[in-house]
Amino acid sequence: MVHEHCDRCLKSERWHGSALLMVIDAAFDSIGLNYFQSVVPKVELFRRNYVETGRVSTLMDLAAADTKGLKSIWKNDRSWHVAREIAAHLVTTQSRNGIGDRDALILWAHNASLDGWERDPVGSISGVGINTYQYLRMMGGVDTVMPDKIVKKVIYEILDMAGMEHPDGDLEFIRMVERLAPEIDYRAIELCWMTWLVQSEAGLSRTEKYADLLPKI
Repeated sequence: MVHEHCDRCLKSERWHGSALLMVIDAAFDSIGLNYFQSVVPKVELFRRNYVETGRVSTLMDLAAADTKGLKSIWKNDRSWHVAREIAAHLVTTQSRNGIGDRDALILWAHNASLDGWERDPVGSISGVGINTYQYLRMMGGVDTVMPDKIVKKVIYEILDMAGMEHPDGDLEFIRMVERLAPEIDYRAIELCWMTWLVQSEAGLSRTEKYADLLPKI
């Protein structure tokens, strides 16, 4: 299941290939709430109330949207600032290249560098940290990893068992996982998702608990 989910992520097919929903997902996730219990249900609610009704169905719509109405779905101002600013940059990418929403996300992700990420048009947005930046790159088709606390905890435990030193800083952590993954016959993105999905909720691993949900997102 993790392998298939990561395949969809690398093909930019999460949320049925909607770049709009992938951006909303990343923006909601940026404030650190429980992903499956808080973020996913609200992204789905946004999809039903705004995308399906045509009220906000493209990145251009989101960039121009009034956040007062949107806050009926998600109250956090920072999340909407992040979402609208990312959308605005991707709309600019669309206009310059004559492409659609999803291709704009893919083009940005494959051109976005880890080095100097804070100077990237997306990375420089207030509220976009390294985790959100990496998460968007992953959904845009880049095989990489987020240096969030859960991923680090699990990877550090593996390094400790192998007698290996911990890397210094987030960027070195990302580079280390990208180097390590093929040596143990995994992709970096798989190591990232596996660390989240093996965590337990209500006595079940998230892979078990959300088995019906994962193929939909």
